[in-house]
Amino acid sequence: MKQIIQSLKGTRDFYPEMKVIHSWLNGVIRDVSQDYGYQEWDGPFLEKIELYAAKSGEELVKEQAFVFEDRGGDLITLRPELTPTLARMVAQRQGELIYPLRWWSFGPFWRYERPQKGRTREFYQWNIDLIGTTNPESDGELIAVAASFFQKVGLGPDQVKILVNNRRLMDSELDRLGVETELRAKVIRLIDRKDKLQPDEWNGYALEMGLTTDQLAKLNLLLVDSELWQRSEELRRMFAVLTAMGLQDYVAYDARIIRGLDYYTGTVFEARDLDGGRAILGGGRYDNLVGAVGGDPLPGIGFAMGDVMMTLTLQKYGLIPELPATPAQVLVTIFDETAIVSAYKLAADLRRDGIGAVVYPEAGKLMKQLKYADRMGIKLAIIVGPDEEANGQVTIKDLTQRTQETVSRSALVDRMPRKSSLR
Repeated sequence: MKQIIQSLKGTRDFYPEMKVIHSWLNGVIRDVSQDYGYQEWDGPFLEKIELYAAKSGEELVKEQAFVFEDRGGDLITLRPELTPTLARMVAQRQGELIYPLRWWSFGPFWRYERPQKGRTREFYQWNIDLIGTTNPESDGELIAVAASFFQKVGLGPDQVKILVNNRRLMDSELDRLGVETELRAKVIRLIDRKDKLQPDEWNGYALEMGLTTDQLAKLNLLLVDSELWQRSEELRRMFAVLTAMGLQDYVAYDARIIRGLDYYTGTVFEARDLDGGRAILGGGRYDNLVGAVGGDPLPGIGFAMGDVMMTLTLQKYGLIPELPATPAQVLVTIFDETAIVSAYKLAADLRRDGIGAVVYPEAGKLMKQLKYADRMGIKLAIIVGPDEEANGQVTIKDLTQRTQETVSRSALVDRMPRKSSLR
């Protein structure tokens, strides 16, 4: 018995019933992004490793990137994220672009991680960025885009919450605690892991890296202070914008949200499923990134959302709509061998009138053809038997309502429902 070659670990096969969900999700992302005036863009799937080595932190490069040597001896990688590519592309045409930039993308990425529920090695990601403005109201706009997406797919603020913090605020608070400058990057990364470790284990790491017992006690109090954001003018202005837009219920302050990537400089945020606490999306402000890849300093803020976790969340809450298994609206049946050519002509005529149609490829056995249409989710079947052919007529069979009617060939298109009503 032949052994079937399996797909690579951590990748996905998109069968049609899965791909239709994926395409629907992409469509919602497109609608929300364009509602806010964002332009679609994309970058290459391969990049030089040094683009990430200096911008994304050692863990991403050494442990998660798919790195290999090309035939010229250069180290390249399948892109693990998009923000460094965005910075590079903006830097390359910095003087030609119109600011502020509002760009979005939805495409594939790769990270060498341990596959588990909600996490794969190959995934698609929504990236959306606002570049060229420093004001906190821009931070509010990006967070509003995320909240609007949740609204559009039916997720309420009792199901998901966008948790925000500010790196500058936290740096100020660490300064007040007397945490030395050279230690702060490590403390930031440790805060990012607080939900992943047991309290005793987390405290132990904090003491090992150099925090005093007094600093640790004060840091733990700081991380549960829900009113700490009032000390940040940036966060106060950001929340004011979200309140004005009526989206404030989707957003809350959480000092433990810090984001582990090195390039974040200001507001940072994560959206989480409140039933289980899993992160759905994350992002923040990265004011120094474009300058770091060779361009002039340029401020920006953005977020990324993976399709895997988002799809699982929507499935859990029953929010994925009923989607057609096939884009065809109509099945044209073939009565017998003599009707094959006329069936293909009828299907072609329907397509010219904007109606998706398929022809069953075998003549005869009408019940088999109708069963195929029903299983594929095709709502209508067209039957042209000898009597219909002789009288210039067709029979339209509604497979959902179990009804049928015979009409003239010229009236067929008028009897076809609009595409939206078939979905």
